[in-house]
Amino acid sequence: MSLRKYLTSRVFFLQAVSALAIIAVLGYLFMHWLTFTTDHGHEISVPDLRKLTEEQVEDKLDELDLDYVLLDSVDFRGDYPKFSVVEQDPLPGTKVKVGRKVYIKINASGFSSVKIPDLIEKTYREAVPTLKALGLEEGTVTYIPNLGKDMVLEMRYKGRNLKVGDRVLKSSKIDLVLGDGKASYVDESTVVDSLATPEAATPANEQ
Repeated sequence: MSLRKYLTSRVFFLQAVSALAIIAVLGYLFMHWLTFTTDHGHEISVPDLRKLTEEQVEDKLDELDLDYVLLDSVDFRGDYPKFSVVEQDPLPGTKVKVGRKVYIKINASGFSSVKIPDLIEKTYREAVPTLKALGLEEGTVTYIPNLGKDMVLEMRYKGRNLKVGDRVLKSSKIDLVLGDGKASYVDESTVVDSLATPEAATPANEQ
């Protein structure tokens, strides 16, 4: 039988159909095997771990067949309990597979302290960014007579004057005393007294 007749024969047609059917079945079985081995479709929603302690995180993730990795502690945040989770990756609600690791960062035990910078004779616009860069906050701003307008003359914390190098806790509010750009006030009575003539004080019987 010639090749042309064989390719157009019923025998070749049946063999081709059988081969395609076998390939289709093998492909179907392979996809099911792949789905099983990769646990496709069986995903877990990552819980919200924020404000939980490390022990609570471990218990919660064990129940879900998840694991965690503690990356580091972060600067203390007053809106989170001490030693509680502040950040997590993946975020809450993310779908992950069994055994996935969740990376967490823990809140520090308290605010660290920082040194007061030299802001004296700096402008208000210079002072505020410097405070924020150190983790400090701007407190009350008051003005006193001084030619240096908006120039820092004093730094205060809870009513006491601060010196350069004093230490305060991060997130502390630093009050600033600024110049109002005006000359110091001089009492008018002092001026009048200084202009009084000597004759005004001379006794009448000396005349």
